[in-house]
Amino acid sequence: METTRGEVDIVREAQRLADEVLFPAALATDASAVVPRDLLDALASSGLYGLVGPPDAGGLAADARTAGLVVEALAGGCLTTTFVWAQHHGAVRTIAHARGELRERWLRRLCSGECRAGVAFGSLRRPGRPLLVASRDGEGWVLDGTAPWVTGWERVDVVHVAARTDGGDVVWCLVDAVRSPELDASPLALAAVAASSTVTLTFSGLVVGPERVTLVEPFAEWQARDRAGLRPNGSLALGLALRCAALLGSSELAGRVDTARALLDAAGPDELPGARADASALALDAAAELVVASGGRAVTVGDHAQRLAREALFLLVFGQSPAIRDAQLARLRGRDARA
Repeated sequence: METTRGEVDIVREAQRLADEVLFPAALATDASAVVPRDLLDALASSGLYGLVGPPDAGGLAADARTAGLVVEALAGGCLTTTFVWAQHHGAVRTIAHARGELRERWLRRLCSGECRAGVAFGSLRRPGRPLLVASRDGEGWVLDGTAPWVTGWERVDVVHVAARTDGGDVVWCLVDAVRSPELDASPLALAAVAASSTVTLTFSGLVVGPERVTLVEPFAEWQARDRAGLRPNGSLALGLALRCAALLGSSELAGRVDTARALLDAAGPDELPGARADASALALDAAAELVVASGGRAVTVGDHAQRLAREALFLLVFGQSPAIRDAQLARLRGRDARA
């Protein structure tokens, strides 16, 4: 695989942070109430909050391949920290295509990490009646309903929120990550990445001005974009598997990661669910191998194996679409049938 000098430098810096900063702190982070701010500050200092941002706003303009390798490296250091940081980049991508005051006000601050964003769009994947709706209020919107899964609360400044309209559109807007009578946050108790401070947000007539609206698009267009955009989260699973391979000293397992990466990179929308299912299954297999090889100490809280095993289970369902779930179940049932 050919690489450019810029790509090598960005990925090398991410790997340095993973090995020297994130991984040594990963067990302590896993036991924390919320991810330590200094870990996120380290990513900001290295420019990684601007990973996909344009150079004119201080971003690194990483292409999809480079961004995937960066996510792999960081996830192998600490999935919790990477999980919080990863939510930021959707806002950067969207606002990079905006013009005027919106771009001027937000983009450079987002790329530098001075302003940090979360995201709330999981409700768009839920079938049936929309969980979060946007109603017209003059030139702005009023939000009502729930966003069931929002990561990084207490560590993000704004949340990039997606809500459905009666007319069949999706409204994207920036909402301050601050509790108020119109916005409540209820913590979710997670078995892994608990320090990600993931919450359910409840909106009760929250007014959003037009200056905070980043995009309005037809729901069908979002669905097509979402279906074609399943690749990035696969890098989280690959990064976890690579860390297991490093702890095991297994070149064979590292080779399987290379194969899974190539399949993800080559997959089109129809093949992506299967490639994502393969990546999450590989992470689970790698963590199980590490647990078995480590023996009894693997289930003590001071050992990385139990953390990685819990995180591998988490990655089976994080970012899971119905198509990915079907592919995962088909693989598990096929494995049972072969056994």
